[in-house]
Amino acid sequence: MKKIILSVLVAASSFGMLSLNAQTAPKPKPSPAAEVSAVLANGTALSIKYSQPSLKGRTPGKDIEPMMGKVWRAGANDATVFETSKDIKVNGQPLPAGKYAFFTLQNEKGTTLIFNKTWKQWGAFQYKEADDALRIMVNQTVAQESSEKLEYSISNKGKVALRWGTINIDFTVE
Repeated sequence: MKKIILSVLVAASSFGMLSLNAQTAPKPKPSPAAEVSAVLANGTALSIKYSQPSLKGRTPGKDIEPMMGKVWRAGANDATVFETSKDIKVNGQPLPAGKYAFFTLQNEKGTTLIFNKTWKQWGAFQYKEADDALRIMVNQTVAQESSEKLEYSISNKGKVALRWGTINIDFTVE
């Protein structure tokens, strides 16, 4: 009889642990973490860490960021992090080695790329222009095909690209 009661208690506690584990298992994030990296010919290591949102039928600039005239974290969740192992030039402008929050700002004239010294921050809610290390105006082009997920790419020749919906933003790192 004691063995039966003990077996029932062990089984019940095991079931309870399984139930507890099922309740605490993390759910997949709607905007999962992503990272791209490359090593340039001069040995500079570049990486971009971001959360990758999906359009889900929404249109950037209308239903979802980036919105005209608003600083955008260029991803989802935490601010996108741009990291370089050496001093570089972005479209010819100097940027010291380090980690930066990467933001964009769309307006009628084009897109401003923002490399902000406060790399660890949630979204763009705490963004301060005074902490910018570099701002560069670039042209934004329209893609022929829409990209459902936000995607970055870095070539080993230093071409960096952001694709989101029909938004194309390219810049060069050397």
